[in-house]
Amino acid sequence: MKLHYKNIDKAGNGSVTLTAEEPEDMWHAYNIIQINDQVRSTTIRKVQNETATGSSSSNRVRTTLTISVENIDFDTQGQQLRLKGRNIEENQWVKMGAYHTLDLELNRKFTITKSEWDTISLERVELACDVTQNADVAAVIMQDGLAHICLITASMTIVRSKIDVPIPRKRKNHVNQHEKGLAKFHDAVMQGILRHVNFDVVKCILIASPGFVKDQFYEYMFQQAVKTDNKLLLENKSKFMLCHASSGFKHSLKEVLQDPAVVAKMSDTKAAGEVKILGQFYTTLQMEPAKAFYGKKHVTKAAEAQAIETLLISDNLFRCQDVNVRKEYVALVDSVRDSGGDVKVFSSMHVSGEQLAQLTGVAAILRFPMPELEDSEDEDDSDED
Repeated sequence: MKLHYKNIDKAGNGSVTLTAEEPEDMWHAYNIIQINDQVRSTTIRKVQNETATGSSSSNRVRTTLTISVENIDFDTQGQQLRLKGRNIEENQWVKMGAYHTLDLELNRKFTITKSEWDTISLERVELACDVTQNADVAAVIMQDGLAHICLITASMTIVRSKIDVPIPRKRKNHVNQHEKGLAKFHDAVMQGILRHVNFDVVKCILIASPGFVKDQFYEYMFQQAVKTDNKLLLENKSKFMLCHASSGFKHSLKEVLQDPAVVAKMSDTKAAGEVKILGQFYTTLQMEPAKAFYGKKHVTKAAEAQAIETLLISDNLFRCQDVNVRKEYVALVDSVRDSGGDVKVFSSMHVSGEQLAQLTGVAAILRFPMPELEDSEDEDDSDED
């Protein structure tokens, strides 16, 4: 994301002009833009023209519109962001108050104006414009005949390709068919890696599977690389890492990213940081339950006591359409930071973010035990009974 202009006053009112340079920047824009924000960008509008004789014709014109956002739609597969709202500035083609949909596009400027830029929105702008935050981990999760090629960026896990090739069973007198099917599958996965992995950016490519599937594929890939003199694969051989997964489905990525050897290899990526801290939360919850809590009510009480050492919170909570609820979560983040605590904002597009969502989207590791919070939980349960 490129930042062109930023003008925000002390009260938090102002605007920011950005250009999305990569598909992932649309995810950042989706997290920044809220209902009732004003967004200005160029767009295509269909215009009806009527001649003196009464006949009409229509043509498409490019114009610049400013809309007050009423609806936000994000397509995770296509990485496209659509904003619907009413036009709020005079325009020769579009009446004031008329509805229009803005499709934010790559390499085209857009301006966001808010009545209040809170700390979370401003942080997201900084994160989006930080060139060091690009995707630097790829993963191939596979089993016999099935593979998912994923890119793990600073903000999300994107499935770039699903490969499904039927492999005939190994039967007496039909060994050739099995071997041909296997070679076809391995070749499809190898081509998928070459097509979707940018070796200039990616620091680590994880290949994970149950059993020896990964080993067989790895051996095949580098035999082919030597045969065809594929310099791209041969020069990047050290970036590949084999690890265990229970299946070839995307959810198996969760266990792969928790492997200590994988965490060490990915130590400088945001995704690894999220996985590590979530693992730490689960361990604390098991070993010292009075020092780990989840749910808005208990975490807020812990924050009031300045007891939070690390706050884990999903970015999904900041996209809440209820402005007051969003403000409560922003205030929670600010209070934890003011008391010297650490805040980890999890991406709901990461496997770790999906796990945190199952724990209500907010959790905390405390500096000291607060057994009274456990007691209040028991009281709540008995009240419900």
